[in-house]
Amino acid sequence: MNNALSLNAYRLLGRSGLRVSPLALGAMTFGMDWGWGSDAREARRIFDAYVDRGGNFIDTANHYTNGTSERFIGEFTGDRRERLVIATKYTLTSRPGDPNSGGNHRKSMVRSVEASLDRLKTDYIDLLYLHAWDFTTPVEEVLRAMDDLVRAGKVVYIGISDTPAWQVSRMQAIADLRGWSPLIALQVEYSLIERTVERDLIPMAREMGLGVIPWSPLASGVLAGKYSKADLDHGGGSADAVGTRKNIAAANGGLSERGLAIAEVVKAVAAETGRTPSQVALAWTLLNPAVASPIMGARTLAQLEDNLGALEVAMTDDQRARLDAASAISLGFPHEFLARPMTRGVIFGDVKIAPRT
Repeated sequence: MNNALSLNAYRLLGRSGLRVSPLALGAMTFGMDWGWGSDAREARRIFDAYVDRGGNFIDTANHYTNGTSERFIGEFTGDRRERLVIATKYTLTSRPGDPNSGGNHRKSMVRSVEASLDRLKTDYIDLLYLHAWDFTTPVEEVLRAMDDLVRAGKVVYIGISDTPAWQVSRMQAIADLRGWSPLIALQVEYSLIERTVERDLIPMAREMGLGVIPWSPLASGVLAGKYSKADLDHGGGSADAVGTRKNIAAANGGLSERGLAIAEVVKAVAAETGRTPSQVALAWTLLNPAVASPIMGARTLAQLEDNLGALEVAMTDDQRARLDAASAISLGFPHEFLARPMTRGVIFGDVKIAPRT
């Protein structure tokens, strides 16, 4: 079903002209500060291998591994800066006890960007995301501050992550009406285990011109086949990123009986295609036309090499249907109501309308 891709088969991000690779390199694994991840040597090998193969889309955040992630990227980039699209995020608190060191407000944004520029050893950030909605900052403050950073040349494009669909669409409409920089990317959790974004967030992104960037497409390793039922006795996982990857998988809800059942179907399809479960799970996200570039969170060079094989996966319609069925979710109201034959009958009668291409 998939035509073979490569990292230099670039895609346009949202309604912008920015070209990005079909798989992004996630750098949350760069650094050992949280008790898991890659040391400087292994992170450098991962970074170089990705870029040498034509990859250009690097994803990090101000607080990943307490700033080590951004520092590593700054060190690794060197004279390749201009060919790379470096995305980072603001929002997460950087100084516990300081009420203004985190959040979506202007002070947090501006100070976070200045610190990120320093760690990344660059004059500009290609793509700045709001990391997570804080439910306190006015949207006009966020959008105007982002636009000011773009006008100042410190940020080139802006995006948003982990925010309700109604808020993102409202922000995009305000930006359009006021002539401020539009949002071009939406980063959300999306995988065979987490498909609820198909209800509103992904359709909203397609309608409003945002490219979808899935994080955790392997559900913290669950879809890679790393865990079994013996791992379900995990106590629920903590709310802290420090610890182990298993803790993250449990805290995010992926390590569950449902998640393991979906992983078994992924394993079966992988065996049939001669691919690994990680490659199949990543390839499935690429089948969604709204998806621009899933984020790979490789901890070792071997994991990166394995993940890159997702670009070569070919699935039959039957295999995709089995994956879809195993991971199916209820779309809920109004989606299911509007799709019912009775509802469509009273709306359209006998009128046949070709779908918009």
